[in-house]
Amino acid sequence: MANDWLKDSFRHEYDQQSEAMGRFNLAVFGKTGVGKSTLVNAIFGEDVAKVGIGEPVTQGSHLYLDKVGSLGIVDTQGLEMGVDDKKIIDELQKMINRTRKMPLSEQVHVAWYCVRGMDRRFEDTEAEFVRALDELGLPVVIVMTQVPRNESGFHPDAVALAELVRQRHLPVVPGSPFLTYAKADTFTGQRAYGLREVLDATFRVAPEGVHGALVAAQEVDHARKATEAQRVIAAAASSAAASAAVPVPFSDAVMLVPIQLGMMAKIAQLYKIKFDRAALLAIASTTAATQAGRATATGLLKLIPGAGTIAGGLIGAGVASTYTYAMGQAWLAVCQRAVTGSFGKVGDALDTEAVREAFTTELKNRLKLCGQKSA
Repeated sequence: MANDWLKDSFRHEYDQQSEAMGRFNLAVFGKTGVGKSTLVNAIFGEDVAKVGIGEPVTQGSHLYLDKVGSLGIVDTQGLEMGVDDKKIIDELQKMINRTRKMPLSEQVHVAWYCVRGMDRRFEDTEAEFVRALDELGLPVVIVMTQVPRNESGFHPDAVALAELVRQRHLPVVPGSPFLTYAKADTFTGQRAYGLREVLDATFRVAPEGVHGALVAAQEVDHARKATEAQRVIAAAASSAAASAAVPVPFSDAVMLVPIQLGMMAKIAQLYKIKFDRAALLAIASTTAATQAGRATATGLLKLIPGAGTIAGGLIGAGVASTYTYAMGQAWLAVCQRAVTGSFGKVGDALDTEAVREAFTTELKNRLKLCGQKSA
């Protein structure tokens, strides 16, 4: 059946894109109770810090790696900061040595060191730990958590503590701590803030090769997701044009399907839409554009400039590129609406008719816009 073919093909592309995207691995340190889990969950959008203790990074290690999609969190279990610092650094060194020659997605990329903003002190042992992380080659971001602020600014105690940390001239990005409040408090009216700044600093120091994984993992900057999705769409449109540089009949347009499905799979992962849900969205979305694995855009192709004048119904580079671009924009709109629950909450039945209508409407609008631009 057509849907079975599409689902199988989409799974292949989804798995390939997942492997290509890799994983961003973040090491999170700080004393017990400073709010590490709250910070991680606020920035990455899920209870990633509560999924379990993960796997020990080496046999007998107290460092554990939790893997959640394109994110890995390295945390300690059974060790206390300020007491077991040397043991933590030793085990981290072993992990770094072991993974140094492994793929980038297996290495540790950035460390966050968390300090409770109202603790009023930053001990010598903490400064030494941060320097030790730097000596291991890890970029370090210091995050001050649970810092109250009002119209006048940050709490004076937190400001004073941040200045004490800054005066130590630690090898951190960008040289001073970030003040944050990760989770809004409805009782006091304290709003969440500072997360975007921590994320931006993390992007600045993370290897470029894991930026895609970090874009997908984070949940506080949807503009980054949209920008990355636009890059994916542009690349797919370019690939489609190259594939159809020699015009091909509509009946042979199946060569474009892997390009389009790969584009859809990667965008779904940028928005953290899991395979089962993404496959249902893809099947519903492409009903109007796909039949038994072959592009059947005959009706919609009338909207593409020049498509109707191609003798024998041939798809050339311009048509392939324009249609793939419009299809990508329509799919992006569907994914953005899906993550807001517009088509039903995750776990509930998907409103496939609403998905199909949203996709087709956006596709037609995009094709019309393309026609107007080239007129």
